[in-house]
Amino acid sequence: MNGKKLRKNISSLFGIPSLLTTKHGTANLLKKASFACLIVSLTFGLSVNDSFAQDRVEVTGVVTDASDGSPLPGASIIVQGSAEATGSTIGTTTDMDGNYTIRVPQDLNVLVVSFIGYISQQVQIDGRTEVNVQMQPDVRMLDDVVVVGYGVQDRREITSSVASVSADQFNRGNINDAQELLKGKVAGLQITRPGGDPNAGFSIRLRGLATIGANTEPLVVIDGVIGASFNSVDPNDIESIEVLKDASAAAIYGTRGSNGVILITTKTGSAVADGGISVNYNGQISTSFVANRYETLTPDEYRDLTSRGITINDLGASTNWWEEVTQTAYTQSHSLAVSGGTGTTNYRVSGNFRDVQGIQKGTGNQQLNARLNMNHRAMNDRLTLNANLSVTNRENQIGLGEVFRYAATFNPTAPLDNPGSGFDNFNPLQINEWTTWDQEQSRYVIGLRGEYDFSDLIDGLSGAVFYSQENEDFFQGEYYNSQLRFRGAGRNGLARREMVNNSNQLFETTFNYRNTFDWMRVESVAGYSYQEFESKGQFVEGGDFVTDSFLYNNIGASREFNRGLGTIASFKNESKLIAFFGRVNFTFDNTYFLSGTLRREGSTRFGDGNKWGNFFAVSGGAELTNLINIPRADEFKFRISYGQTGQNAPFDGISLLRFGPGASFLVDGQFVPSLGPVSNPNPDLKWEVKKELNVGVDFAFFNDRLSGSVEYYTSRTEDLLLEFGVPVPPNLFPLQWVNIGEISNKGVELALSYQALQTPDANWTTGLTFATYNTVLESLSSGDLQFGDRQLISNMGAP
Repeated sequence: MNGKKLRKNISSLFGIPSLLTTKHGTANLLKKASFACLIVSLTFGLSVNDSFAQDRVEVTGVVTDASDGSPLPGASIIVQGSAEATGSTIGTTTDMDGNYTIRVPQDLNVLVVSFIGYISQQVQIDGRTEVNVQMQPDVRMLDDVVVVGYGVQDRREITSSVASVSADQFNRGNINDAQELLKGKVAGLQITRPGGDPNAGFSIRLRGLATIGANTEPLVVIDGVIGASFNSVDPNDIESIEVLKDASAAAIYGTRGSNGVILITTKTGSAVADGGISVNYNGQISTSFVANRYETLTPDEYRDLTSRGITINDLGASTNWWEEVTQTAYTQSHSLAVSGGTGTTNYRVSGNFRDVQGIQKGTGNQQLNARLNMNHRAMNDRLTLNANLSVTNRENQIGLGEVFRYAATFNPTAPLDNPGSGFDNFNPLQINEWTTWDQEQSRYVIGLRGEYDFSDLIDGLSGAVFYSQENEDFFQGEYYNSQLRFRGAGRNGLARREMVNNSNQLFETTFNYRNTFDWMRVESVAGYSYQEFESKGQFVEGGDFVTDSFLYNNIGASREFNRGLGTIASFKNESKLIAFFGRVNFTFDNTYFLSGTLRREGSTRFGDGNKWGNFFAVSGGAELTNLINIPRADEFKFRISYGQTGQNAPFDGISLLRFGPGASFLVDGQFVPSLGPVSNPNPDLKWEVKKELNVGVDFAFFNDRLSGSVEYYTSRTEDLLLEFGVPVPPNLFPLQWVNIGEISNKGVELALSYQALQTPDANWTTGLTFATYNTVLESLSSGDLQFGDRQLISNMGAP
């Protein structure tokens, strides 16, 4: 197959032109050019072979792990300079015992030996016919490095607030959601889910509140996919989680970094001895039950009220409503992972199934998740290719929370079929059994990354291209029985159907530079990011059915539509984020550290004159143990940082004058829908801006057995995005989105970790996290903000 045909087939296989087509010619050209470079690299990378010639010397040897002497099967051995000397690359790989044989031209003298997870070596042959190689683990792939935005960084050189939690530190036990892995592990991170509803969402807050009108939760990034969902990854597939807490760490994510950033790295495969595969199964069964509830009167206690002169309504039965609507819930989870690889390629395939019951009868969810991670190195390890694919399907059975309210207040002497009477008095069992509320969610995420090492041109330079696509389909169906007084009886049955599709595509290209000059080390990254979002959906509601048998599956049978009472709605929203960003880190004599970050980002959600914003951060630190003697200290680093991050608008079209359907009117015997304004224009709408100062100390004592950090931070968010009431006229709609007010936040955080026991047979590490925060709404005014004859006047603290 020639190169032209190969490139054509690869383009067809991956659908590259269609994936990258946009309405913007410049962005489209940049994408196509960058991917074209990647495809050319792939094409040449596939040309590696072991050519033979007469003037060669046979060299043999064994490649082993320097730490334990175990063989490394599949390690790559390349003759340096062979491509230039012979026209093709001469290379081989080790067998199951780490042995290799290679024929080397007499005028070439260097073998390049590499293996994933180890430091590549250039070994001089010097006339030998047996060359054994011991490989050292790459510490930048182990615990001494932390994943930060668009790269990794040595933990001891970080000058911003970053918390790292690895798989061996995760919470264990009955864990069904990825968020639960972090509970109590990161100072200042609050993860809560009130009640026992397995379908209720988590509330995640990092360092209190930074806004009150826009998004309040941290940005989630999974394997480079920005804005990913916790629901797209199973807890068993996560390798590590990093939390970027301050503005200095999060500034590289610009508009979405004000509430912090959570970076999730999933597990990858590794080579297995004798060319085998690793199979891991993890299963769990657990149970949950009502441990505590409101104390209510039993039927006998209720009837005994008459002895106290209290009149009751004794309906003749004895019913424990709590027992009628609750159950002992069982949960099962099963996880199967298969991994393996060679010195140049590794893979991991996993599948996870979870069946979770709720303590409310009829509630629960079933989730199936599959994930594929593949990594490959080629072209003398200069080209690295990564592919990640995740598919998730989840079905939820929802229960109304009002069931528990009425279980506590409904008459305990009422029979099971009593519908209740009067105001706010409903049968909880009927609410639970006569309500059908189902949800279905399907999501796939694909990420493709190619990185090339340009060290042969500029020492320490590499470039990467990343593309991801995320798609989510959401369906929700509800039906309320025609006999249900709580909801449904007044409409002779009520059905609702909602379908939403959310998708986004992300394209990024980055260049990294890393080098050491005598006493100074430099690490930098510069890049371009383009992300487009699309959300579309439809909603239908109707009542008055001839039968309850249809549930929500035949909503066209609703007789309300003929009377203009049914509801039909649909929507489609699009938005884009475009950014240019960069970061540079300096390390001086392994003692002083300096970092700077800049991101310029544009959003289509804001007004014409305010689409672009600049977000920056600077930070510095010093390792004091290199300057002064601190007894028993292994690390004592002081750091300080300052940064500005932004907050994107909460939804599309927020700054525009928009019209939407209104009520229907009877005209000439027919119902005619109306159209009216649903928002006012505000071309001056702009970003929220958060400014944050962070001061901290990282320390380690007693050979790193006791380690931790203490931090103080203070932040202020300006130009809050809020919806403000305005007069009509002169405005067309009574509400207006504006930038108004300020909110401040400050607090202290402490994190401690102690290795209490560490032996070959057992280890025990315990820790402590402590955090405070004080959020204050400083202002809800903005100078002479005025609409028509109405002016906002506020006095903080007054009623």
